[in-house]
Amino acid sequence: MSTFAAAVARGKNGWTASELDLAGLADIDEVVDALRDVEPDADVALLFVESDDQYLAVLRLDEGEDLRVFGSDSAFVEESRIGAVLLGEIEAPALEIDELTAGSAEEDGDRPSTDPDADPVGDADLLGDLGIGSHRLLGLCGQEGMLPSDVTAEICQRIGCGDEVEELREA
Repeated sequence: MSTFAAAVARGKNGWTASELDLAGLADIDEVVDALRDVEPDADVALLFVESDDQYLAVLRLDEGEDLRVFGSDSAFVEESRIGAVLLGEIEAPALEIDELTAGSAEEDGDRPSTDPDADPVGDADLLGDLGIGSHRLLGLCGQEGMLPSDVTAEICQRIGCGDEVEELREA
């Protein structure tokens, strides 16, 4: 499986970004330590893990401590060792994709066509205070034709670290 892992951290001087190699990390605690090391004094650190143009996991660490995790599809756990490390301990499912079409209107006023087979897990509201609410995140992940890299790019653009992540991709 091809995997891209971009860590972004917001510190006193704005956003910084680094690519992380998750291959040798054995458990979620080691992933958290690696994320914490990107910017030890960050108030917010995010890790976007894209796998095989199919799966996206987002981890959030507030002030180096409070970990919150979201995965675009629970199948990532069965498909990959990295998926199992990142999402294996999640018990609560995210809002159902079906709730997007039955619930309130999308923030932009549109309702995306969603992938009915997706089974998102974890905390879909982990980016809420950064301007990406749970319905928006789920909508992006379930939107037909959106790759994990597209979702990451859109989120990062909206929260202000899009250029930093784009530079990582081009390196």
